Amino acid sequence: MIRSALLAASLLAIAAPTASAQVSVIGGGIASDCYEAALYGRVSPQEGERICTKAIQAEMMKLENRAATYTNRGVLRMRAGDYDGALSDYGTAKKMKPELGAVWLNEGAAYIFLKDFDSALVSLNKAIELDSQELYAAYYNRAIARENTGDLVGAYSDFQKTLELNPEFERAKWQLTRFTVTN
Repeated sequence: MIRSALLAASLLAIAAPTASAQVSVIGGGIASDCYEAALYGRVSPQEGERICTKAIQAEMMKLENRAATYTNRGVLRMRAGDYDGALSDYGTAKKMKPELGAVWLNEGAAYIFLKDFDSALVSLNKAIELDSQELYAAYYNRAIARENTGDLVGAYSDFQKTLELNPEFERAKWQLTRFTVTN
């Protein structure tokens, strides 16, 4: 039973906000500590990455928990600016559990940071298809990617969908104020 929890969608720059989703690990141990490091940020991303790496190397886990641990380490690597390392972890997690929506959402976010908006769209479309628990964040990130590929109508539609799914999401409200709708 894997649950996904949305930590936050952050606006890093006007054109490059992203979401971070962590994947919980059922049970205790180091993998659970990795999840908490990704979710709560009580330790530095580098320390969290070390915890996750130790869990991957030392703990026996179910496949779904191992995929979740790679995803969580990817989130921490992304926070530290190691987007290639994050993408590597997301790729490993996808091989293990391709139906895990949080992996695709985070992969899309990493591609947005790298300004590879076409790749971001592929990942975010998959996150939306999988109906991930952080669906509003997938739509929000896809709106960012769409806008950066010139699809303004699609971006506007996705920002609206974000608010439909999460009416309190202030960043999406702000994004919509930047658009002028004409016939």
